[in-house]
This record gives sequence, C-alpha cells and structure tokens, in this order.
Amino acid sequence: MSAPATRLDPSRDSQGLLVPLSEIAEIELFIMKRMKEFTLGDHASVFKGPGFNFVGIRDWEPGDRMSSVDWAQSSLTNFSPLVTREFEQDSNATVVVVADASSSTRCGVGGAVVGQAIARAVATAGLSAVLFQDLFGLMTFDDRFRPLAAARPRIGKPHVLYCLHLYQRRQSTGDALEGTDLVDAIAGQLRRTSLVPIVSDFIFARAPDLIQSLSALNAQHDVFLVMADARFAYRVPAMADGWIQTVDIETGATATLSRRELSQLTARIESWQDQVAALAKDAGLDLVRVGLDRWEMETALASFVAERRLRKV
Repeated sequence: MSAPATRLDPSRDSQGLLVPLSEIAEIELFIMKRMKEFTLGDHASVFKGPGFNFVGIRDWEPGDRMSSVDWAQSSLTNFSPLVTREFEQDSNATVVVVADASSSTRCGVGGAVVGQAIARAVATAGLSAVLFQDLFGLMTFDDRFRPLAAARPRIGKPHVLYCLHLYQRRQSTGDALEGTDLVDAIAGQLRRTSLVPIVSDFIFARAPDLIQSLSALNAQHDVFLVMADARFAYRVPAMADGWIQTVDIETGATATLSRRELSQLTARIESWQDQVAALAKDAGLDLVRVGLDRWEMETALASFVAERRLRKV
C-alpha cells in the first residue's frame, strides 16, 4: 500500500500556536512530578560536571538569556547585532528531536491538527531534557522532505521555547540546509552520541526509505520513532454528496472520491501506520505512538525518554 494521495484542508491558520504557553507550563509541572523520583531520595544524582565552560562569543540568537550578553563587545558593533558569550556544560546526554513540519501536519478536523501531537512531543522531550540538564536541539523538515530549520543543542528552558517557536511557526533558519539530504543533515548536527527521536505521522511515500536510512544512523546514535496517530484527522463527517473532491495540500493534486472511499480513509491510515511500525521493528528501531490525549501522551513519552536516557548514561 502507498501513502494516501489526498489530504484534508487545514483546520486552522498555519501561524496559530499549537501548544499555548499555559499548556507548556502544565507539561513542565507534569514532568517535574513524574521525574522527581530520578533526582530525589536515595537515587543517584543524574547531574554531573564541574559547571559551565566559556567557549567564545557569537551573535545573539532568539532564546539566549540577556544575562549572557557581552555588553562591552556589543558596544563595538553598536549593539546591532548583540554579542553573547557562549558556554558549554558537561552533561550526560544530548537530545535532538527531528520533527515533521510539513503542511499536512497542520491538517485535521474539529479544530485539532496532527501538528498538535508533534508539538506536544517536542515540548515533552525538551522539558524532560531541561530537568536532567541535558543539551536539547531541534531539526524540522518540510513538505519536500528537506531540512527546514535547525537549532543546535543547548541547555535551558529558553532554548526549548525557542525550538518550539521554530516548529510552531514553521520557520526556516537559513539556506545552509537547502538541498541537503535529511539524514545527512541530522548526522551533521550530532557532534557526539545523541538521543534522536524522529517525530512524524510518517504518512509519506518515502517512509520505508527513511526508516532504512535511520537504521544506519542508529548504529552510532540512539534513534527511535515517535508516531503521531493521524487517524482522527481523517474521521470526516458523513457527506450527503455521492462524490467528494479532495486536494493534496502538499502537491496540489486533486482526486475525486466516492462517499464510501472517503469513509475508508481512517482504516487506510491505520493500515499504513501499522506497516510503518512493522518496518521500524524489522529495522531495529523502537517506536512509541502518541495521540491527542495529553496525559496519555505525556505519560508514555516522558517515561520512554527517561528510561531510554538513563539506560544510555
């Protein structure tokens, strides 16, 4: 079976926030409550390192703390741009999330879109990294399966919020990644062995090829898949018309489906995602499914990431 050729129209503006700040605060509180057993009591500390080491200076970027701005150096550039001091801290792990930011992730029904599940997964992984004082980075890819944006791994909640901003706004960080193969771009961002969750609905024709490439990357890094359950996005209301015209939001291709074919889309999506899960298992890649149920998703993903991370430390 190939990936379905049609997509639903977007249910909201692509510029709308998928995860509001109030929800991010709730996710953070949930993670702190869920993970406190790893940092308190008789458990060994997960933190290590002598502190922060000065690396150098660079131009200020969104997500940098104002306390790190080198005002003396900034005055030499007339404060345009600001210059910030860069530090590195020894940590046990590096987490780099690779998230699907294609147009189809902004599609759904009833005000819910697939990108919400992906954004919440990014927030959960990022805030878990903050708790463990791990480096966290993000890479997104677009409709054509090309790298769209990249934020190199850093420590701290402001950087996680910046990464979320990049994903939710579908912003590009420049032309440096243009024309680069996605897996090669991922490898280029990883300077040391890292935890690499690949977050997507995997509803694209090249999913089997991607899994094979990620299997090779898994030999050096700890790669696993986070599959956003997209069945809900295809549960459309009953139609009175006998024939319905659909449009692929990514390619612009159109197709005319019968009312019966339209009602079978959910089953086709489920079958496709089951096939992807089977391919991942055969390739030696672990997979965790997430949906729109916030607490179920956050519980499953936070526990999975924590166990995976601690196993690698």
